[in-house]
This record gives sequence, C-alpha cells and structure tokens, in this order.
Amino acid sequence: MPSNINLELLQRRYNTMGKSSPLFYEQPLHLVRGEGVWLFDNEGKRYLDVYNNVPHVGHCNPRVVEALHQQATTLNIHTRYLHDNIVEYIERLTATFGDGLSMAMLTCTGSEANELAMRMARHCTGGQGMIVTDFAYHGNTEAVAEIGTGFMPEAKHTKRVKSFPIPDSYRGIDGVAEDKLADAYVACIQRAIDEFTEEGIKVAGMLVCPDFANEGLLNVPKGFMERATALVRKAGGVLIADEVQVGFGRSGKHMWAHQWYDLTPDIVTMGKPMGNGHPLAGLVARADMIEEFSKVAMYFNTFGGNPVSCAVGMAVLDALQEDRLMENALSTGAYVTRGLRRLQEKYPLIGEVRELGMFFAVELVLDRTTKAPAIVEARRVINLMRDKGVLISTIGVTDSILKLRPPMPFQPEHADLLLATLDEVMDIVSRESAV
Repeated sequence: MPSNINLELLQRRYNTMGKSSPLFYEQPLHLVRGEGVWLFDNEGKRYLDVYNNVPHVGHCNPRVVEALHQQATTLNIHTRYLHDNIVEYIERLTATFGDGLSMAMLTCTGSEANELAMRMARHCTGGQGMIVTDFAYHGNTEAVAEIGTGFMPEAKHTKRVKSFPIPDSYRGIDGVAEDKLADAYVACIQRAIDEFTEEGIKVAGMLVCPDFANEGLLNVPKGFMERATALVRKAGGVLIADEVQVGFGRSGKHMWAHQWYDLTPDIVTMGKPMGNGHPLAGLVARADMIEEFSKVAMYFNTFGGNPVSCAVGMAVLDALQEDRLMENALSTGAYVTRGLRRLQEKYPLIGEVRELGMFFAVELVLDRTTKAPAIVEARRVINLMRDKGVLISTIGVTDSILKLRPPMPFQPEHADLLLATLDEVMDIVSRESAV
C-alpha cells in the first residue's frame, strides 16, 4: 500500500487538480528522480522505465542538462531576434527529412504543432474538412480536440471531421479477406471524401500518426497509406503526419516513421521526445506552404523555439548520433521482439506481438480465434509489472494492448529484466484467468 505521505500528497493533488486528472496504476507512483532508463520513487525503489518516450535519450541525459544549463545562464529570448541556435537547429532538423520538407515552425507542445498544421492546411488548400482515424488523439487544444475521435467530446459534434476505421491487419474488417483489407480501408477514405463533397465541405487534409501508435501500433495493410494519401491529394487536401511517438529515430531504420512508406507528407508535426522533457515541439513543412501561410497569418510563439529550447534540441540530436541510438533501436529492439515472441508461444493470452524499432505492442486476447480483447487481464498485467518494478502501459480501443516504449538507451540487460518480469506476471495472470 502507498505510504501515508503518498496518501497525503494524493489528497492534495485531488484538492488542486481534481479527482479526474489521470494517474497511472491502481497505486499511483510518487517519483522523485530519473537516470537513463531508470526512475526512483520517494522511498528509494528503482523502476525500469519501459513506457516513456519523452526522455528520448534517457532521463536527465547529461548532454541535454549541460546544454540547457549553459544556454540558460547566457541568454534566453524569443525568435524575433537573430540567434545562431534557432537557425542552426532548424537547419539540422530539416536535414533529416526528404526533399520538399525544408522549413520549420517551432512551438512548445505537440498540441500546438497539430493545431498550427491544421491552420496551415486549411489556409493553403481553402478547405475545412479533416480526415482522421476513428480512434484518434492529437492533443488537447480546442482545435485538435475536434479531431480527437478516441477521447474528446468535441469530436462528436463537429461537421469538419470525418473518421475512417483504424487500418488494422490483425482484427481487420468483418467479412473482408486479408488480401482485400487495403482496398476496404482505402474505400473508407473515399467515402469520407464523398461525404464531405455531398455536404459542401472541401477537404483540407488527412492527419494520422504514420505508426498508428494510439490505435495499437498497427501493422498497416500494404499500400494503404500511399493510396489513401493519393486520394486526399486528388481531392485537394494534404497529408499531415503526426510523428510525436515514433519520430526522432525510434523506429531504428528511419529517422521518421513516414519514411517506412513510399510517400512524403506535406506537413510533419513533432513534440514529446524533441526536447527530452523540455517543452519543445513544432512542425516541418513544404516551404511554399509555410511562406504562403506566414504572409497572412503571422505566426509568433513567445516561448516556442527560444535559444534554450533549441540548444536542448541540438543536444538530443547529438545524443542520437554520438550514442548510436538508432542502431541500438534496431539491435535491442530485435532482441526484445524475439523475447516477446517466445512469450507469445508460451502464453495463449498473447494474440499478437508488433514492433517498430524501440516500440512494441503486445495484444492480449481471451481467445486467439475470436480475438476477444483481454481487458481485465491487460490492466492486471500493467499493475503487477509496476509492483515488480517495471513500468509499462496499455493502448488501443479497449486498452487491451500492452504498450512498451522505453527511452532509446534501453539495452539487452534491461530487456532481460523486462522479459523475465513479464514472463512471471503473464504466468500469474494466465493462471488467474484460467480459474
């Protein structure tokens, strides 16, 4: 049970933040320190962090801390003055993209970045209609809440948003053969476009996470993204790729998740890992779109892209390169995947294991034939893992998919602890489920 000081702190939190402000786990953690892939609570217990992508290059990464300290003790201003850090960071950031994506706008949060992207898309296309999945989450402002079909009440009443079924090759669509799934999902995109047309609303764009992370880190039917994007562009819209979860090299093979497909988005948004916990986010887009939008809608953000934030951003890029963290995402990611698939052979509760570099989804099912989601069991797993010192979470429409997304310095020795603990917990939950 939590100690008295935790209970007191919990009550103070309720008094100041409300009882509905979300907390992880049945017994909330009181964390006081982080280092690398480890977190420490107020009683000194150590936890292996297999969830947080915000400390992308490790909790309290020394490079990042030093860069922040040095610039914060020198100068911090906004972007209405010339400063080397701002220009150099954008040059380095845009150099990681393909041809055509050469300019950036910096914000403080991913929500701001997605709202800015939609403003830009709507201005440049003259349209209003946005297409998203039917389990989308892209931030917390009013504008992005409108497209938050997974969680946000604003999405239920808007006429400017159409959704399509999540492109899930594991669960698919009832009555549709596996080799016809891409056709079926593409038809859903065309249906959304047609509905907008019937309602007199021009399409502005499609906004999706290329990894479909909140939806369950989906294995997308081959060809869907390319064909869906072509339909949206034919209708006069643009593609916005939300790279908050798998951007900055998490997939290992590519710096950006959209680079797994044969396409280039018109706008890419990013946040969370960009500043390793410092509030740094933004978008990279086609130069013509940024120039056209900026002429009529002067974009200025008091804190977005300040010299301290940009120093931090460059330190993250340095750590990714100098510590070879993308290579580690491939090698350690493959090591974790092999271990998870061994557990899948052992435990029928594991329906499918999905991976993308240093990101893993383990779908729990009550029956592998019916694929009925193991909702209660998934919740039990993450709480038992927490009790045993390993932090993971859940994702997906029914919260029945284990979400494993550790900081990028995660090594095989950490993976061994993760896999051994998950093995122990799955054994407990499997036996409980069989009773």
